[in-house]
Formats: sequence, C-alpha cells, structure tokens
Amino acid sequence: MDSESAKLTVGIACGTCDTFSPFGVELCPVCKSSLSITQRAAAESGRKKSGTKTPRAPSDPRTAASAAPTTTSPIQEELMEQARNYICKKCATPVPSGHKFCGRCGEPVPVEIVELQVKFFGAMQAPGKARLILIRGDAGVDGLSYLLQGADHVAGSKDGQILFPDDAWLSPKHANFTYRGEKLFVRDEESINGVYVRVKQPVPLEPGDLFLCGEEVFRLEATPKDTSGPEADQTYFYSSPKRPSPFRVVQMLRGGHTGLVVCARENIIQIGREENDINFPEDVYMSGKHAKVEMNPQGKFTLIDNGSKNGTYYRIKGERELGHGDYLFLGKQLLRVEMTA
Repeated sequence: MDSESAKLTVGIACGTCDTFSPFGVELCPVCKSSLSITQRAAAESGRKKSGTKTPRAPSDPRTAASAAPTTTSPIQEELMEQARNYICKKCATPVPSGHKFCGRCGEPVPVEIVELQVKFFGAMQAPGKARLILIRGDAGVDGLSYLLQGADHVAGSKDGQILFPDDAWLSPKHANFTYRGEKLFVRDEESINGVYVRVKQPVPLEPGDLFLCGEEVFRLEATPKDTSGPEADQTYFYSSPKRPSPFRVVQMLRGGHTGLVVCARENIIQIGREENDINFPEDVYMSGKHAKVEMNPQGKFTLIDNGSKNGTYYRIKGERELGHGDYLFLGKQLLRVEMTA
C-alpha cells in the first residue's frame, strides 16, 4: 500500500459527529470538536467518574443537515405515530385517525391529538383534489377521511378502495369517484340501492325517480290510466269517489314493496312530520315541513327542499358532478365532499 492510500484509509473518527479525518488534525472540520487522543481520553475518564454524559456540540449550521443526526426526525415520527394510533384513555380502545370521539365509550379525543392529525395528515392532500368525510352518529361528527388523489376511487362493500363491509345496503362495487379535468364526478356502478345526493337547488324529477326525506324513500309516479269503467256485464266496481289527480308519490318499503300512496289534489304534494299531505310524526330525521314535489303548467316535476335540517336527497342517474360541501348517501353511509383550494 502506498503512502497516499494509507492517508485515505487510516485516520481518526470524530467522537461527536463520526466525521473521518487523517491523523494529525487537532479539530474536526465539521463540528470543531477536539481530535486529540489524550484530550478525548481525559474527557472520557472524567465523564465516567462523574457519571454524566457530555452532550454533543452543535455543528456548523451550514453543515448540520449533512453532519450529525438530530432529534427532530425521531420526535416527529413519534408524534405522527401518536396521532395515527391514538388509544382512548378511558377504555383503552384504539381510535382511528380522523375520529373526534372514541367509538366504544364516546370519550372525546384530546384537541392536541386532533391538531396533530391535521398537521401530519392534512398536508398529504394535493391541491385541487377532493376528499370524502364520513359523517358518524346522530350528532353528525366527522369521521374518517378518504383522500381522492388517484384516477378512480371505487366504493362498495367488497370491491374498491373505499370499503364499508358491514353495510348490507351497499353493492360490492357501488359507486366510483373519478376526475374529469379538475372536476369531480360520482358514478353509480349499477348498484341496487343507488347513490343519493343532497338537494341544494330545486331538482327536476321524472316519473319513476326516487328521493329521500328523513328515513323515508319515495318514488314519483304519473297518474295511472283510468280503469274505473264497468265490467263486461256493465256493472261498476263499488268504491270511494275518485278525484282528479295529476301525479302521486309512493312510499317505498324494504324489499321493494309499496307503502303509503298519496295522490296530488292540485299541483303539489308536501312531505314532513306534521300538517302535510304526507306526515311521518315518528321519523326523528324528518322536519316539520321537509320537502315538496311540484308540477308546473307544462307537466314538468320539481323536487324542492324546504330548508330541512337533515336535507332531501335524490337518486342520481348515471353520474353527477360533485362540488365542495355536497352530501351524498351510499347505502347507510353519509359522506361530505371537501375540495382543496
């Protein structure tokens, strides 16, 4: 081995920052710690006798990032882990990131943990993209967040990226959230129970369309053809007097059966908890004057929300564009759309 190679392979490593230096150098070129063997030995001996540890000296700010490791990264990782895997202090149940309350005992998640979740995980969302917020419980608190940063985001009970395996009203592949340019769309993947979007402005309806008020599902129907003529022997069926009606609203029951059927007397049907054409006094999610269906002189139908507390939802056909603040039902799951600036 020549002398030049020896200079490169033999030397001394700084005890503070592990920087390699050749023999004869008195100070570390990075952190300026002493490289004298006698001084280091004396200092080490003194530390052993006193039982204390000498903290590492701060390095030159210009070289700190590439020199000695700092404690910033481990602390951030520890805080991030705490935010991601918070354990309820009351019942020791794991609380997923994004939840403000323990799902088992209802104990609130400390504010500092919620703030950590926003700090570490809120920044993961790219500008111009959207996320879905799961609304949980009767109090309507925010639950899990689903970031929509890819091309397709399939929701369902078995297939896709957004799964709700315990929801029996969801199809295996229920809906797909996709971007078209900078706009977000939701598409019904031919699900059995459909996708319902909250009414913001009056929405046009057609006979056969479904909509949701409170916990009740309704179908708009045109007036059936008149079948009140006499039988073959010219005998009429004995019945209540029949009043003219331009359309009717039918309550849909579980299994596809029909419940209440209300025929419009004029051009409007009001739905709510009390003093309407259709009343549901025991539906706690129904407002007093919840919504109405109107027919204009041209025979076109419109669904209007009357400022209800829990909203009116209509079943989309095919796909629909979503905007910031939109609410939608997938099965029993209520989701809110948030768009980033």
